[in-house]
Amino acid sequence: MTVERVGVIGAGTMGAGIAQLGCLGGYSVVLHDPDPAALASGADRLQAALAKGAGKGLWSPEDAASAAGALETAGFEGLAGCDLVIEAAPEDLALKRTLFADLADACGPGAILATNTSSIPVSDIAAEVPEPERVCGMHFFNPPPLMKLVEIIAGERTAEPALDAVTEVARRMGREPVRAADSPGFIVNRCNRPYALEALRMLGEGLAGHAEIDRAMREGGYRMGPFELMDLIGVDVNLGVAKSFYAQREVARWEPHPIQEEMVASGRLGRKASRGFYDYEAGRKVEKSARVVDDKIERAIRERIVSCLANEASFAVEEGVAELTDVDTAMKLGLNHPKGPFEWRDELGPRRVVATLDTLAERAGSEREAARYLVASSLRELA
Repeated sequence: MTVERVGVIGAGTMGAGIAQLGCLGGYSVVLHDPDPAALASGADRLQAALAKGAGKGLWSPEDAASAAGALETAGFEGLAGCDLVIEAAPEDLALKRTLFADLADACGPGAILATNTSSIPVSDIAAEVPEPERVCGMHFFNPPPLMKLVEIIAGERTAEPALDAVTEVARRMGREPVRAADSPGFIVNRCNRPYALEALRMLGEGLAGHAEIDRAMREGGYRMGPFELMDLIGVDVNLGVAKSFYAQREVARWEPHPIQEEMVASGRLGRKASRGFYDYEAGRKVEKSARVVDDKIERAIRERIVSCLANEASFAVEEGVAELTDVDTAMKLGLNHPKGPFEWRDELGPRRVVATLDTLAERAGSEREAARYLVASSLRELA
């Protein structure tokens, strides 16, 4: 299966960014959005981004002009004739199912249909498509022109030629593709669960304040601490994701924390509400002096979080979600983590990671709480 003409549905930040990558990758790109104003705005942003990139020397003016000329905007019927259509519509299963059924009729049986979903099972989206073997996931990260990772997800019936074709498309777009199974959160959103949840547990235990936990993680090379990140994403959005994970599979490790519920109930939603874990003025965090904690406590905070990250990643690999090296690659490129979870595991040493988890389980106040620190069998065996 070869791809030369790419359609993109959705002209928001994500869709326009994907279309930009397609144009720079040498593809003929058709951008569609059901809202004419959004379509025009998305196309304008794309053209402006190409010109800005040329001005910064990211590509030549000639390449920018060629990429700009490769873009066309069209109604839904304009997607017919595309070899690949990438959907970047809102995260709504009913909407995506209807959209993919319509695409199957409009594009014919030879076109590959890819969803940019970050959370909905690809197999569920493909349920109304007569040829589900051509439906797959291409999960880009926001903003696509800056984030190098693309998760390539196989549904239950996705054919290998379709996966090979979209993997090559991702490479021509200058991205790093990694294969993932069709499971909750795929690689990145699954394996990063402990970054926020374990930080919330430490906050709830009174081990440290949110600013101290954030600082400890920044000192470990993370660009943002977990509470800064939750404020940026939206505390309500983060809680919604946590609830979605837990609803799909009631794993103790994934149980949402009541602190988030309390934050949302009080309207502390993060930057967009000017107050979350931090207060904000004109979009900027109001800095307050953080309680000073010694290096030993900061190391303990980091080791607890990264030990849980390594454990979650170990469960994911055991379940066939992805290969070990792909997990490390995905976490570094998709979230800008300084090290992948298995790199952290090897740096600390598997025995130390397991000892940290076992100690947390022993100190837990109930069997349910202790179950959050159940050690993956592969990790314990390695230790």
